Amino acid sequence: MYYIGIDLGTSAVKLLLVDGDGTIFNTVSEEYPLYFPHPGWSEQHPEDWWTAVKKGLAALTEGFDKSQVAGIGCGGQMHGLVALDENDAVIRPAILWNDGRTEKQVAYLNDVIGKDRLSAYTANIAFAGFTAPKILWMKENEPENFSRIAKIMLPKDYIVYQLTGVHACDYSDASGMLLLDVQHKCWSKDMLAICGVTEAQLPHLYESFDVVGELRPDVADEFGFGAVKVVAGAGDNAAAAIGTGTVGEGKCNISLGTSGTVFISSERFGVDQNNALHAFAHADGHYHLMGCMLSAASCNKWFCEDVLGSGDYAALQSGITEDKLGNNRVYFLPYLMGERSPINDVNARGAFIGLSMDTSRSDMVQAVLEGVAFALRDSVEKARELGIAVNASNLCGGGAKSPLWKTILANVLNLRLDTVKTEEGPGYGGAILAMVGCGLYHSVQEACETLVSVTDSVYPDPELQAKYEQRYRNFRKLYPALKDTFRELKEND
Repeated sequence: MYYIGIDLGTSAVKLLLVDGDGTIFNTVSEEYPLYFPHPGWSEQHPEDWWTAVKKGLAALTEGFDKSQVAGIGCGGQMHGLVALDENDAVIRPAILWNDGRTEKQVAYLNDVIGKDRLSAYTANIAFAGFTAPKILWMKENEPENFSRIAKIMLPKDYIVYQLTGVHACDYSDASGMLLLDVQHKCWSKDMLAICGVTEAQLPHLYESFDVVGELRPDVADEFGFGAVKVVAGAGDNAAAAIGTGTVGEGKCNISLGTSGTVFISSERFGVDQNNALHAFAHADGHYHLMGCMLSAASCNKWFCEDVLGSGDYAALQSGITEDKLGNNRVYFLPYLMGERSPINDVNARGAFIGLSMDTSRSDMVQAVLEGVAFALRDSVEKARELGIAVNASNLCGGGAKSPLWKTILANVLNLRLDTVKTEEGPGYGGAILAMVGCGLYHSVQEACETLVSVTDSVYPDPELQAKYEQRYRNFRKLYPALKDTFRELKEND
């Protein structure tokens, strides 16, 4: 039998066709537009996602026995606000995870409602990317649209709805809405009241591996499928963690994608008392802590493609020789879209610091790679402050394909970084969840232990790690020195 994993990303959807042994038979990727209607805003049309998924499903299964497709699991970008009317039509473009328009609403939630109350209600505080501040923004700025809302959904849940006709959401993705009581896995009545929405406007909650329904007959007929089970799926980071086998107690996964995440799984519910790390439900039925930076591999993409005009990343990194590692005098703050963990500042921006007349293009490329690594370490340090022993981590995401970047990360973080056999992250995790939902495996843990294996490891070098330790200390001084300037620049826009 075949299982389909769908990874609904920010720039494209990727689909995988996998059998029960974990062998990937085909992969397809379909892109869609990303819109920035105002500085700091980020939107997409949900209809574009569904068009891309349908196109991808057709291409993915071409030449295969479609009757052998047993299940579908979806991972996807988190936090995005998808608002549907009474006819399940999209009311406005989805406001995405990396949208920064909600500074006022975040301040209201954190400062007026209060961080302690928010943490008691949801185990988290407000961040600009979360869904609840977006709902408040829509209520305040688009009251006519707000009054039409019949269902509030997340991006991957819109795809699940199109596949099944069911309004569903899993606990891992719902955790990032600031509407879920994470510890008790139910919608928070207090948060719903604060946002002015009802439970009837929210989808039904499921575990990520729960079957929410079968493929709609018209969709099945369109693609020549039979009876296909569709599971609830997971937020992209939880799905990626499943795809890399990051389940159980104390496992870590670092994702170096458009955004960057540090994901630490746990069998028990726990909260970072400073709320610098998110406390979310995990797709394996348990919990996790997560730090998220908004711009990770996207920083490298921006600098190489938009600034330097080249998509040949390997060529641009070729001038970064081994002797330059740990010795770069240029620093880069990777806050191109503001920042979430751990500084929670929508006004933060990117910056190069330490430029001189002898600074080369390679120095700046290296600074971008190092800046992202330093920012990821900020979240790792928060976990260590909680007494969590993080000694090794899986690594996934597009940026993980760079051997140079992996070396930099291992030494900046002082961690062994493992690469698993299948590097497809959220899509592979979605397929694994579908296998569990279809009964092929009894649990997510069993599936991961069977299907996920490490193929390569990068270890920190003590001498290089010591150099990066000093550079990280310098990096830590830069954002505090510029914080007020960032705010003043935003106020003068």
